[in-house]
Amino acid sequence: MTLLNIDIDYLAKTLRSLLEVPSPTGYTDELARFVSKELERLGVFYEVTRRGAIRARLDGAKSKPARAFVAHLDTLGAQVKTLKENGRLELVPIGHWSARFAEGARTTIFSESGAYTGTILPLKASGHTFNEGIDNLPVGWDYVELRVDAYSKSADDLHRLGIDIGDIVAIDPAPEFLENGFIVSRHLDNKAGVAVMLAALKAMVESETKPTVDIFWLFTIAEETGHGATSILTPDIASLVAIDNGTSAPGQNSDEFGVTIAMADQTGPFDYHLTRKMAQLCRDNEIKFQKDVFRYYRSDAASAIEAGADVRTALITFGIDASHGYERIHMHALRSLAELCTGYALSPVEIKRDAREFAGMKGFTTQPTEDADQDLSPETEEPGAEAS
Repeated sequence: MTLLNIDIDYLAKTLRSLLEVPSPTGYTDELARFVSKELERLGVFYEVTRRGAIRARLDGAKSKPARAFVAHLDTLGAQVKTLKENGRLELVPIGHWSARFAEGARTTIFSESGAYTGTILPLKASGHTFNEGIDNLPVGWDYVELRVDAYSKSADDLHRLGIDIGDIVAIDPAPEFLENGFIVSRHLDNKAGVAVMLAALKAMVESETKPTVDIFWLFTIAEETGHGATSILTPDIASLVAIDNGTSAPGQNSDEFGVTIAMADQTGPFDYHLTRKMAQLCRDNEIKFQKDVFRYYRSDAASAIEAGADVRTALITFGIDASHGYERIHMHALRSLAELCTGYALSPVEIKRDAREFAGMKGFTTQPTEDADQDLSPETEEPGAEAS
């Protein structure tokens, strides 16, 4: 098949706009509103849950077995734990991230009285005062505090400002879009995935090509705290493809270029057939790809399965360096992912039995069990053999 054209400028512009809207878990209303308006502009049907997750749909040639893509709108952040007597704030993290990356971060505190900027600092922040003590201070959330950019020398001052325990703290992303295609920012996990989905959706709409079956585009609001796609699927959805980050680091096979297909995460292997279909689509369409296994990672797909959804799941990712820190990705991976999304949406359904929630064994899938041919030499190995 011919890949649909992905508007790279739109992808980059959308990612910039997404990063400008703070959305730590628990504070995602404005980003849900932003994405909803973009879906309206594209002319795509959508509906919003009570809490703000979004389910959009492109009608296909058939309604079942429906397919879905999912990415999460929420990001890491923090919450006020204590109003300290020195006029600063003790924090607890939203999501799992190290205080090592919190030190020095610029922030916005959302209080009921309004928003305040501030900076997360180690308890010993000045070498002129503490000398080597700043280097000996342990790393952890107990060893940082938030300095508010307002008059606050005591807990009473903080009360007068209207700041209170439980207030949400957003971490400024500080994005940089480089001319060589690299993007450096916080919260690329997973606003880059959201931008990929919107870019793929735009390409589908503008091509006026009808998907093989109904395609749902799901945007969740609590993945960073483990909830993810627990309650947004419909019974017609048989396959769920999560789009998120793949950690490129020593010991990992992820890459900042092309598509990284996850074979398993900490919850176990992804669906055998759907995962291999993703790899075959990459081969057929000459999309660079590699495979990886993530030991300390879960996604929207995991939460859907744990909630009891009987869906096939796959995870396709953009390689990201320093995940949950100052992250770096490349536009090549984002474009490759968007292309793969359109390829999957237009591909035929091989497992027609998936249109029914329950059925007999007729049409049930098979997995290879025969012994591999061990006599192939490098000279006789077939061209195009998989290289992950």
